[in-house]
Amino acid sequence: MSYADRFTVSGKKAIVTGGSRGIGQACAVVLAEAGAEVAIVGRDTAALAESEALVKAAGNPVHVVTGDVLTASGARQAARDALAALGGVADIVVNCAGIARIAPLTELSQEDWDDTIAVNLTAPFAFTQEVVGPMIAQKSGKVVNISSQAGVIALDGHGAYCASKGGINMLTKMMALEWGPSNIQVNAVAPTVILTPMGTKVWGDPAKADPMLAKIPLGRFGQPVEVADLVLFLSSSASDLITGDVILIDGGYTAI
Repeated sequence: MSYADRFTVSGKKAIVTGGSRGIGQACAVVLAEAGAEVAIVGRDTAALAESEALVKAAGNPVHVVTGDVLTASGARQAARDALAALGGVADIVVNCAGIARIAPLTELSQEDWDDTIAVNLTAPFAFTQEVVGPMIAQKSGKVVNISSQAGVIALDGHGAYCASKGGINMLTKMMALEWGPSNIQVNAVAPTVILTPMGTKVWGDPAKADPMLAKIPLGRFGQPVEVADLVLFLSSSASDLITGDVILIDGGYTAI
């Protein structure tokens, strides 16, 4: 197999949750550009339409699935709908839907805690549990969970977010352990601040951004496509020996 064949996902079927904007949108576009048929899952119909147009421009089939992963039942229904759109099997699943509710632990509301855990941790579990059966049956599959450097190091005001991302890191390892014998590779990607609309909202104030930038050896935040390119690698056969890893894409933040 040539290097070009190893690094492609041509002919594969992929599901991307949170595919209506930000990192999820970038992942859907990059996977489509690399040859995949993509189902994008989200709850914002207008944003989904924008993503659909961008993915469709790559020239491969795209399916739009409207669903809300705030509840486990919603995540499971969205997973079933996405599978049905792809003909009953997905080769690649990217769990990208996420939220960030920022507050000190002493001020964090129970609702914000519950919602963060629901979307960032429970939903990837429920969604992937629904779609992994056909992967196990065909003895191949790729699952990429979008985590965060906040799952590895603590950040002020990110208590619920850090807990949810630390949880997804361990869930990734458990998925890799249990599904590895079925030739399913499961990894997590853990970015630093990425300049999505959510990232810009949280980190747009220079008073907050500058101290964070000072801790990043490369001196900058990331762009969604940089995360998507790593997701593409982890979705391709070039990464077949990589599983159970949490791969930081943080400009060197955790190196110091």
